[in-house]
Amino acid sequence: MGNITVISLGGSIIAPDRVDSHFLSSFYSEIRKYLDEDRTRKLIFVCGGGAPARIYQNALREVRKDCSSSEQDWLGIKATHLNGSLVRAVFSEYVSDDLVTDPTAENIGFTGQVLVAAGWKPGFSTDTDAVYLARRFNADTVINLSNIAKVYTDDPRKNPDAKPLDAISWTDFIGMVGTTWEPGKNTPFDPIASGMAKESGMKVICAEGRNIGNTLAILRGESYTGTTIG
Repeated sequence: MGNITVISLGGSIIAPDRVDSHFLSSFYSEIRKYLDEDRTRKLIFVCGGGAPARIYQNALREVRKDCSSSEQDWLGIKATHLNGSLVRAVFSEYVSDDLVTDPTAENIGFTGQVLVAAGWKPGFSTDTDAVYLARRFNADTVINLSNIAKVYTDDPRKNPDAKPLDAISWTDFIGMVGTTWEPGKNTPFDPIASGMAKESGMKVICAEGRNIGNTLAILRGESYTGTTIG
């Protein structure tokens, strides 16, 4: 693993129904040790929207049946800004730069050991922002932390025959998730991000975010539980 790693920190682990401060506390404490061991290590956290995004999008759909996907996306993006601001404050001793809300902006600094980013604009999820930032800072791997331990051949909640995968090619993965985005779409890695990562020859590792020991194993290049895409 290179010295800069991008971690797409799913909203489902930051705020599954409300903010999971117990998880954030453990995550902070373990990641601190990792950063302090080697001061050249750098991490980029890209934060998802989680429950706040879902709650506000559902409310809008209940009040206005004709709301646009762009209006729903903007609510999700604002939720990622809230989660991103929280994570940035948690890691403030390692962060010297503002919350990144446009991964293509010219003036993004990365002067601390940690950079925190959140959603940018409608049309994709924060997974796509993670790929933009990985490209920008020459990181060859995105660790995608969510509430699932592995990618399955199908949705295991709907298909009891769905099988967990240790590895899958981008072509096969995109065959499963498609190439279009809908607000709140629940896929292991978003279709737009997947197309970009494939194009860039990037590797994505999908893993269970609450298993912090497993995340550290990925960061250290040790054996881990998860699915490698690419």
